[in-house]
Amino acid sequence: MKNLNNLRMNVVQTSENGVVNEETIFNFRQSGNMVEANYSGGQIAQGFLVGKIQGDILQFSYCQLQTDGELDNGISKSEISVKTNGKIRLTEHFEWASREGQSGVNIFEEL
Repeated sequence: MKNLNNLRMNVVQTSENGVVNEETIFNFRQSGNMVEANYSGGQIAQGFLVGKIQGDILQFSYCQLQTDGELDNGISKSEISVKTNGKIRLTEHFEWASREGQSGVNIFEEL
């Protein structure tokens, strides 16, 4: 199991309907298989996620307040991999709960 505790990441690639980007910084904490993070930057005023890690899969729920006042939330399933330089990458498949029928993919990379 990969350990995400104290890991800082940003999103290097997002879907057209995504709102996080390279300016959005995620600060992860992990205890056992429980993972949480807070994030902000770019279009995100404040965001939180909580979930669980099993092997190379991270599943979580997220809630975020955007700088334009929009409140969004959803669920995600991410594959965890390690790049050739040893840094962790998450390939996230998200589904908006607050935007009916919308989903997409984000790529997170360790800073």
